[in-house]
Amino acid sequence: MKEFSFSSIVVKTTLIHTVTYFLIGLLAFLFLDYSAKYADPTVAVALRQTDHPMVAAGPLFQVLRGFLFGIAFFALRDVIFPKQRGWLTLWLVLLIVGVFSPFSAAPGSLEGVVYSTLPMWFHLMSLPELIIQSFLLASLTHYLVNHPEKKWLSILFVALFAIIVLLTLLGALSALGFLPAPA
Repeated sequence: MKEFSFSSIVVKTTLIHTVTYFLIGLLAFLFLDYSAKYADPTVAVALRQTDHPMVAAGPLFQVLRGFLFGIAFFALRDVIFPKQRGWLTLWLVLLIVGVFSPFSAAPGSLEGVVYSTLPMWFHLMSLPELIIQSFLLASLTHYLVNHPEKKWLSILFVALFAIIVLLTLLGALSALGFLPAPA
């Protein structure tokens, strides 16, 4: 059986999560008009506005979140990575535990529908982004961990990761007033 190292799984998961979170989040922000939807009074009481400095810094926190996912994926490595359809198992775990049934009243979750005051349209609007990003995280991590010979793909994710972290850091510093805002 192939040996899957802790560092390989954790690093690749962190890279892939950060990149897919940013790219899918950016697309959702642009195409789902998040600025207007988050400004809705029924949503604004519960969630920060899209121009808030913490929201600008959000992708930086995904590095830690990706690391935590990587630890969980490593613990499940024998069930996920040696199997041809291990990506599907991983995706189902992410969907069931992370999206539909987390231990909080998150948007799009069963707990969120029951215990939050967010409107149903907001829960439903959140789902495509969550489903697509979790699919990409599961399938790309499974692929990259199982294909270490695809160096070009690892280099691509490292480059995208570095660009995203740098741009996010600059955006957060600008939102906090440490850098001049673009004209």
